[in-house]
Amino acid sequence: MFGNSNFLTPEGARNLSPVVLAFVGDAVYSLYVREKLVLGTDFKTGTLQKLSSRQVSAKGQSELIERLLPALTEEEADIFRRGRNAKKSTRSKHASVGEYNRSTGFEALIGYLYLTGRHERIEELLGD
Repeated sequence: MFGNSNFLTPEGARNLSPVVLAFVGDAVYSLYVREKLVLGTDFKTGTLQKLSSRQVSAKGQSELIERLLPALTEEEADIFRRGRNAKKSTRSKHASVGEYNRSTGFEALIGYLYLTGRHERIEELLGD
């Protein structure tokens, strides 16, 4: 995605807090969705914002990870569970606790894959 060559080892990434992984994953997924919308449509920014907000919301991410779970490796499923079960300092205003927890797990997984240089795997999971 960004051509970064300074990747973490899997061990190094696992040593980060799952909430920190989710912090990175949130940004990566948001950019992925926005890039896909901009390159695949000719909508105005207001429509782009509405469409991207649905996908990057806790509810949207929770629904996506439920579909992706069977395709995850054991390593990926472990990262997801760590993120899902992590203690978070905030709560979502528009999602249930379960949806918010699953979305944090999803974001942690995306952050982990990104920081370890597994951008092709992100594309495999998120691509249509």
